[in-house]
Parts: sequence; C-alpha cells; structure tokens
Amino acid sequence: MSFKSSMKRFAAVTLSISMLSAATACTDRSTDASGVSSDSASVSSTADRVVSDGTARVYIENGEFKVNGENIWFSGTNTPWDNWDDFGREFDASFWDSHFADLHEAGINSSRVWILCSGDYGIQFDANNHVTGMTDQFWADVDSLMEIAAKHKIYIMATMMSFDCCKEGNKNYKRFRHIINDEPALQSYIDNYIVPFAKRYDSNDYLYSIDICNEPDWINENQECGKIDVQPLVNFYAKVSAAIHQNSDILVTTGIAIIRNNSDKHKLNWVGDAAMKQYGGDDACMDFYSVHFYDWMLQWYGNPFVMTPEQYGLDTSKPNVMGECSALGSQKENMDLCQAAQSLYDNGWDGVFPWTSNGSDANGGFNEVSAYGKQMLAQIPELIFPMEH
Repeated sequence: MSFKSSMKRFAAVTLSISMLSAATACTDRSTDASGVSSDSASVSSTADRVVSDGTARVYIENGEFKVNGENIWFSGTNTPWDNWDDFGREFDASFWDSHFADLHEAGINSSRVWILCSGDYGIQFDANNHVTGMTDQFWADVDSLMEIAAKHKIYIMATMMSFDCCKEGNKNYKRFRHIINDEPALQSYIDNYIVPFAKRYDSNDYLYSIDICNEPDWINENQECGKIDVQPLVNFYAKVSAAIHQNSDILVTTGIAIIRNNSDKHKLNWVGDAAMKQYGGDDACMDFYSVHFYDWMLQWYGNPFVMTPEQYGLDTSKPNVMGECSALGSQKENMDLCQAAQSLYDNGWDGVFPWTSNGSDANGGFNEVSAYGKQMLAQIPELIFPMEH
C-alpha cells in the first residue's frame, strides 16, 4: 500500500460522456529508461547542459509522484526570484548556489522559480508583437539555474510567466495580452519560447515540472491585467500544455490563485481535462494540480490545511500540491507552517510550497521554511530524498 492510500479518498461523482472521454490522458506520465524524449536531441547542445540518466526524474503513477519506483513528497518552497526578472537581466549564480545548498540541508527538495516576472526582459518580439525568441543571456542564466538545481538536488517547478506580464506599467503588457487573445501570437510564444525551453531542459531530471502561469485568475478578474475572458485563457493553457507534452517528459501544472477556478465543486475548473481538451486535444491537460491559499480566502472556502484535497474541491485522480501559501502558515487559524505542513501531509496532499524561502515580502522566509523542512525530513526522509535512502 502506498504511503497515502489509506488517507486519500476518491469522490463518487457522476461523469458526463464528455468528461469520461476527456479523462484518459495525462493521468499517468512515466518516462522511458533514458529519461529523455526523442525530440530533445534536435536542440543544439551547450557545454554546461545537464544530461541525466533518468533515474532522478519525477513521474506520476497511479495518481502519485514517483522517482525511480519510489514515492516522493514535495517538501517544497517558492524561491520566485532573487532580483526580480533574474533571467536575461540580473542573475546572480552565487545566490542560487548557496541558497539551494541551504535548502537541501534543511530538507527542502523542490523550489518554484519564476522564469519571467514582468515579461520585460529575456523575451523578444517583432513588429507584429509575435515572439521571435529569447535572448542569449536568458538562456545562459537559465542554463546556470538548472545546473545549480541538479548539483544540489533541488527539483524545479519553472513558472513560465505571471499575471504581472499582462499588468499595466510593464512595457510588454499589451504583447502578453495579445499572446493570450491571438492564435498566431500564441503559436509564436509556443514555438519560440515554450517548446525550446522544454526541449532544452528535458534531459535534466531536476526540471520536474512547468507551471504555465502564476495566478492567471487575475488576468481574468483585474482590469489592470486586461480582464481577459476565460475562454482564451483556457485555450492558452490547453495549447501550451499540449506543446510541452508533445516535446518533453516534463510534468505540467498551473498555479491557480483561487480554488473555485481549479474545481468542479465550486465553479468551472479552468484547468480540468473537460475544459482543456476541447481546445488542445488529448495532450492538453495538467499532470497535477497546484492551488494557492492565503488567509483572505478563508471566509469563502475554509482552511485547506485541515482538509483533504477532495474536501477542498480538487480532482483526486491526479496529485495535488499547495503551490503557494504563506510561510507563516495561517495566522487567522493559529497554525504555523510546521503545523500546516504536517496537516497537509496527514490529509493526503502531495506537497507544499510556502511563499517564500528568501523572504521576498512579509509572509516569512528561510527561518520558517527551514523549520518545517527539517521537521518533515526527520519524519519521512525516504519520501523527501528517495534517491538518498
């Protein structure tokens, strides 16, 4: 019996014919013996590219994260940026090297890193607002991050963009809105950013997942981010996820801000199979779900720290992680991060990624993250670092 089988309960739901036909792909995504997709060889090599043998690659089997046949629980964190717009602008390899070393020592096995923050650096456009590629400095910086991650055995969840890219005040905000609303522009984004990224790092076991967009909810809800309709956003997730799956073995998710947008229980599940496959076909799907929680959400959806993923409204046929929560835990519920992480584990969640490991705002930092990391490492070392036990 797996480590959480006795805790994880599955909802008894009545599925429509369309839901049944849409739920077959992206449930289990394993890899071949090499861990490298057949397309990855078509990308030009770089001297410092990390090529792994596949034994450390994370995959999904029977709804659970696995590494080399063993379960893994993500004792994670958010290290979203060091200098904001790190890649292609101001990347400090020494920070990432020392910080990832400290995280591993503290029992943290994964970090969520924003590859584009404002969207003003690293990415290039033509006169038609189509993406033409990424700068040489961008690729050099991300190469360095991936090499450092493999060195310290920190699994990376790479967040490809944020709602900030569509926010007024950033120089490319109209271009990112155009990408979501216009098919040719979207295809240029996929062809010249997403696919090259997936192919370039598919051979590195420690890039385990791509997070399509940080909190796209605000692109839909906030005027300053364009207030774009749901339909083009779902089309965006669908086309991007399908392209990643067709070109790599990297797992795919999206960091949804509010559970109602990641749940059939509360509202339309923007990133559910039924919604996405109609736009992108069978390869359009999330491999696991990554929902965010902060105390301001309590009044509507309750405290997920004391709920199973099913009770919170998530699809439990796939793994579910808490992709963001305050490193202070829930102050309104008097739960610190150590208590919150323990409860999430006990309730069958597949990992937690507190905000942040480097104290980017008032939500806590390394002290809180390291305390919970050491707690979980002492309790379940074989699930935190399965390759070391």
